[in-house]
Amino acid sequence: MIEIPGEFEQTTRAREGERSVPWLEQLPVLVQDLMRRWGCVADGAVMFGGVGVIVPVRLSDAGENGPGDGRAVLKVSYPHPGNVHEPDAFAAWGGHGAVQLYARDDARFAMLLERAHPDTLAECGDPDEMVTVAGQLSRRLAVPAPEGLPRQSARAVEWEERLLADAAEFDGALPARVVDAALATLRELGPDQPEVLIHGDLHPRNILRADREPWLAVDPKGYVGDPAWDGGTLLKSMGLVFIGADDPAKEVHRALDLFADAAELDPERVRRWGQLHAVEAAYWARRHGFRRARGGPELDRITAFAGYLAEALTV
Repeated sequence: MIEIPGEFEQTTRAREGERSVPWLEQLPVLVQDLMRRWGCVADGAVMFGGVGVIVPVRLSDAGENGPGDGRAVLKVSYPHPGNVHEPDAFAAWGGHGAVQLYARDDARFAMLLERAHPDTLAECGDPDEMVTVAGQLSRRLAVPAPEGLPRQSARAVEWEERLLADAAEFDGALPARVVDAALATLRELGPDQPEVLIHGDLHPRNILRADREPWLAVDPKGYVGDPAWDGGTLLKSMGLVFIGADDPAKEVHRALDLFADAAELDPERVRRWGQLHAVEAAYWARRHGFRRARGGPELDRITAFAGYLAEALTV
């Protein structure tokens, strides 16, 4: 029976509260049952991400639809609405730009997936490569959307209400023109978005080095909407990379153009969604902090840069 990493247990309890305790207690049994059902055995140390555990496994009989060498991973996520459509996205992509889905158990938020390497794109050390690879994958993942997936356009009003509430609570935290630009994006781009499947959380840590292809995406949300949204997600996630640049604003705009070119997207739409992401991050930091910084000087630094990024992307 597997042992759940202590850090994963701690972060899950901190995020989900006491309601997570029964799930965490049953997780080793759940994993064992799934391995028995899918005919596999553990084949390495248990890993984890923000919402789930990943167990390297080897299948006793890969069959026609499994990996040729029998190597795979079993992923079990905490039951949460944000994790519901991950297997739908993998199924729609069929391994093109993302890891392959071999089996799924939606009731238990479990999947049997292609095994990639633990190395992420964030570790490559080259910001230009991060942006270019993410853009190329974004283009490949932008396929016609299947039925039944959540539409980003349906959330536009909710986003606007939340942004207005944040701006009222943290009055003066950001210049009015910056907030107005973000609101304009929600009102003008939010309600009318393409019927395209997007990753929804595309950033360098969700892109893994692989054997079948150089890089493959993992951990999708499975949203339907504007692919330029993922460009905004990427720019926001790379904030700490840009902080160290001699001219952060220049580097952000250059990265934006690189992503838009690689993804074959309108750079203006990428800029606008990126600006909105930065504004939301600036308010989120004040309200919740971040996993890597709940308070203190590091949070102050990240919060300040989110505001800087929001202003740099405002025209």
